[in-house]
Formats: sequence, structure tokens, C-alpha cells
Amino acid sequence: MKDFKDTCYRMSGWLSGLCIVMITLLLLAQIIGRLFGFIVPSAEDFAGFALAASTFFGLAYTFHQGGHIRVTLLIQRLNKGPRKLQEALVLTLGLLLAVFIAFACSYMVYESYIYEEVSYGYIPVPLWIPQLTVALGSIALVLAVFDAWFSAIRGQSPHYIRHEDELSLEE
Repeated sequence: MKDFKDTCYRMSGWLSGLCIVMITLLLLAQIIGRLFGFIVPSAEDFAGFALAASTFFGLAYTFHQGGHIRVTLLIQRLNKGPRKLQEALVLTLGLLLAVFIAFACSYMVYESYIYEEVSYGYIPVPLWIPQLTVALGSIALVLAVFDAWFSAIRGQSPHYIRHEDELSLEE
């Protein structure tokens, strides 16, 4: 199971990076197109879709690696017992919020598919396709937060805390 989770987080990070590369290639094609007098149709739309996908695909990987911004000034001053309790409470709230976001994004994909919504650019793209990347990224975040929450409930330190503590030792 650990291998599946790590693969999921790593794949999410790779997809996020791939989307950033896609944005770069689209902008480069648009610049070259202007130099030679042609237009890349719907480049802005596809770049926007890739930006949303990159953002949401990056959430799970960043959370797992301890890259999200946390206010550690108070957290690091707590003793071990209160710190674990605080982590469990925050992760419970975070898990509830992540589940809500994943549900809302998934429902948005469903509605776009049912109502056959399309983008307004030169190339009409069914909106459920780019929205699906947002839903999948938010579902991956739910898995990452659930993994950390489950570790905290069992009395273990979530992976991001171990990474965070390693970084604080380096300073």
C-alpha cells in the first residue's frame, strides 16, 4: 500500500510538472507563431487548463513532501503530546475540507458532462475534460491528507512533519 501511495504522490508531481512544460511549449509556439505570422488557436485556453491541472496535481505531492506553508512558530514550541493532538485536529479539519473540495470538483465535472458545456475559444473543448484534472488532483490531495491523518491518529508522525523537522535541523 505504501508503494501505491508513494507512486500516486510522485505521479501527481510529475503530472504537475508536465503541465508546466506544456504551458511553456504553448507560449513558445505562440511567440514563434507571431514571428511567422500565424496564430496558435486557443493557446490561452489550453494554457489556462494546464495551469489549473498543474496547480491541483501539485497539491498532493507538495503536501506529502511538507512543502505547504505552515505556521510552525507555535507548533514547534509545543510538547510532544499537545503537538500530536494539535496535528490530529488540524488534519481532521483539513481532511474534511479536502473531501468537500474533491466532492465539489467531481460534481462540477459531472454537471459539465451532463449539460455538455464547452469552452468559448476558437476550439470548443468539452469542459469536463480539463475539469477532470482538477477533480483528480483534489482526490489525490484527499489521499495525501487521509494518509497523514491516519498516521497522526495511530500516534505516528505524518511524513510531512518528518520532512519539516529535517529541514529545521539543517538550519
